[in-house]
Amino acid sequence: MFPPRLRCWRVAAALTSRTFCSRSGRAPDMKEGNPLLHVSNVRNRLREIVGASTNWSDHQQAMAERASLSSMLVKSQSDLPSKSMKDSFLEVHLPLGSEPLLREKYLTFHNTVRFGRILEDLDSLAVLISYSHTYNPALKRSPLSIVTALVDKIDMRHHVIYPDCDIKFTGHVTWVGRTSIEAKMHMAQYRDGAYAPVLDATFVMVARDPENKRAAIVNPLKPEGPEDEKLFQEGEANKSRRVELSTASLLKVAPTAEERKIVHSLFLNTLDNKTVSFRSRVLPPNSVWMQDAKLKGLEICHPQERNIFNRIFGGFLMRKAYELGWANACSFGGCRPTLVAVDDILFQKPVDIGSLLLLSSQVCYSEGKHIQVRVHSEVFDPLTRTHNTTNVFHFTFASDRDVPNVVPETYGESMLYLDGKRHFNQTVL
Repeated sequence: MFPPRLRCWRVAAALTSRTFCSRSGRAPDMKEGNPLLHVSNVRNRLREIVGASTNWSDHQQAMAERASLSSMLVKSQSDLPSKSMKDSFLEVHLPLGSEPLLREKYLTFHNTVRFGRILEDLDSLAVLISYSHTYNPALKRSPLSIVTALVDKIDMRHHVIYPDCDIKFTGHVTWVGRTSIEAKMHMAQYRDGAYAPVLDATFVMVARDPENKRAAIVNPLKPEGPEDEKLFQEGEANKSRRVELSTASLLKVAPTAEERKIVHSLFLNTLDNKTVSFRSRVLPPNSVWMQDAKLKGLEICHPQERNIFNRIFGGFLMRKAYELGWANACSFGGCRPTLVAVDDILFQKPVDIGSLLLLSSQVCYSEGKHIQVRVHSEVFDPLTRTHNTTNVFHFTFASDRDVPNVVPETYGESMLYLDGKRHFNQTVL
């Protein structure tokens, strides 16, 4: 969409000597004077921007030194220059077709691409895009701590990602609030002589102070032209939609009249006609009780998976949640499912190094060949025996055959069912 701007935050990370072969799965040589940003350099550039160390022992000291950057923060958004969408444009390449060693990291047993790795790359890219928007050439290090607040949506435009074809990510900022940033990204894969679209992703980022304790102000966004204005208005609409959905959450308000009828119909379909008792329930044909459609996992959060702010990398959390959700859908449907959409991933609390992370995946809705999965993650403190929710993930999968109906048995499960149906309707219908 926009030509990449070669600023100092990008030039050091660009591969000025890398070429890509012009065979079917490998992109052609880059143009002279237009160096490409390699996916492996994105996180390195983020460390340089905030002054983080690659060593665990040095990292803590580097983060402590960031406290002195608080004086560089502004008190009003009017004190910052407006930026355009092209200021934050980035193009990043994942050369799976031309780097066999890199391909191993992304390869599955079935010779497909690990989508969890793609989620990690998207998360890192969204952060770098946000830092490009807030770039100040007068500062050696950014005083902002930019983190992922929400994955609004990821729509799959092509359900097959080839393991031996180069991938290109592009993206830029499309909407800005006072302390929040919306970044849209697109992923395409080089095949048969051209790049074909694979997915579109929308992330919402938030800016914090150098110690990641309170909100910080970011540069305003000034659309240039009708296309920019359209994207900005879409961002405004996305914000309004998120507020509306939060207000209507089943954790806050009762189901609608139509949803109450659905719950009662599910209840009637499970009554035992022989006993005519509220307590006697039978499972309808081709159905699975919701309590039997779940998987759980545990992760010990080691320093290797930390982000530039000494917390667990959000992309790592997404990868683990996706892989558990995929396994859950696989066991439920009896086949290897394909991803249709990722919707409304909420980052409620950061995950500290050394935490015990509990992941719980639940098939909460199914219809035809589709499976709606909700993954809940929480940190468990073995000393205090307390649990704290950190993330909630929503994935929509498709099977190659009709899948069983998932049936709730309790009121709480019925609310999960309705919530899953809402997410399914938003992403598929």
